[in-house]
Amino acid sequence: MNKSNIAIDIYLDNQKIPESIEWAASDSQVSEKQKAKAMCLAFWDPAEKSALRIDLWTKEMMVDEMGDFYYQMLMTMADTLTRATKQNELAEEMKTFARDFFNKFRENQMKQQS
Repeated sequence: MNKSNIAIDIYLDNQKIPESIEWAASDSQVSEKQKAKAMCLAFWDPAEKSALRIDLWTKEMMVDEMGDFYYQMLMTMADTLTRATKQNELAEEMKTFARDFFNKFRENQMKQQS
């Protein structure tokens, strides 16, 4: 059995708010750590039948970037659902929701800016 590692470093300020996030994967072609402004990590706990999550973002993460981030995560989750379950129709509903979410998010951003 092969083993792969993903290392995540979170640098916190005095109030324990993330200032920077860096990560590296042992199977990556990139040798240096990659920077990120936000992350969502989820594990499935089979004993509890629940998701264990870590959601973090840095002070530098802009609101519009968060909207993009969530849109892309929703679309990726829909693709994963298709690959894992072959539930194509449900995955397409998720993608429709993701597009609607993103459009509403952008509309709200425009309203707040005016």
